[in-house]
Amino acid sequence: MKKILIISDTHSYLDPRLEPHLQACDQIWHAGDWGSVQLADQLIAYKKPIAGVYGNIDDRTIRNMYPKIMRFRCEEVNIAMTHIAGAPSSYKPDAYEAFSKGIPQIFVCGHSHILQVKRDIKRNNMLFINPGAAGQHGFHPIQTAIQLKIDCSRIFDVEIIQMERNRKVPKEMLEEGN
Repeated sequence: MKKILIISDTHSYLDPRLEPHLQACDQIWHAGDWGSVQLADQLIAYKKPIAGVYGNIDDRTIRNMYPKIMRFRCEEVNIAMTHIAGAPSSYKPDAYEAFSKGIPQIFVCGHSHILQVKRDIKRNNMLFINPGAAGQHGFHPIQTAIQLKIDCSRIFDVEIIQMERNRKVPKEMLEEGN
């Protein structure tokens, strides 16, 4: 069994309130807009497997570390991930590219800063996950992330992590690319 923490749109800010979730998880999945190599290094320091893709704000260094589209397995579950995917009602080209090698059981994306967890019945009941935004930059009033468990082919205990927006973060940490 694996316990997964799914985050996106950190924009260079790793909220300390995620610490217990980072400690407890077995894997970290990041759906893009890391914001900085320093943030990637913070996550790497947890010494847990990281699956991730780059986002539209990420620089060349992050783009060299993580692909635009990633397909992988966790236990017996196929996962696909990209940053800009739209939603089940209106997918974007990167989502269709991710689906070109088969419909995954879990599809993870970011970009919108809008938390969504739903089944796409038109695509084999695929579990669509956008964890929202775990960082500070953007319009979202609540910072969010997702945790779930996977055991063999079973996906369960899907939980939303909600954090009231911390308005006391230094401005320089909120700027893109820092």
